[in-house]
Amino acid sequence: MNDSGFDLDLQAAEQEIEFDENERVILGVLDGTTAIAERLDAVERGHVLVLAVDGDLTELAADLAPAVKKQGGNLVHFREFLIISPPGIEIDTSRL
Repeated sequence: MNDSGFDLDLQAAEQEIEFDENERVILGVLDGTTAIAERLDAVERGHVLVLAVDGDLTELAADLAPAVKKQGGNLVHFREFLIISPPGIEIDTSRL
């Protein structure tokens, strides 16, 4: 038991969590060099994108944002990053 009085077996807990091996978090840069179709395909496959914004966000996301929203995905601008999640994965901003 640890000092907090709370005993947690992380290995056992990890074995109980179900992960979809096809879903992942993809890090990248939003700078206009990657095709929108590639980004949309990743979101459609269930991936979360964390993109460092390199340039004017409004300009760089002008076509991407509406397309993601049309798919039912979510977008949040946080600091210098644009986080994009697929439908069904909420981006919780309640602690910001």
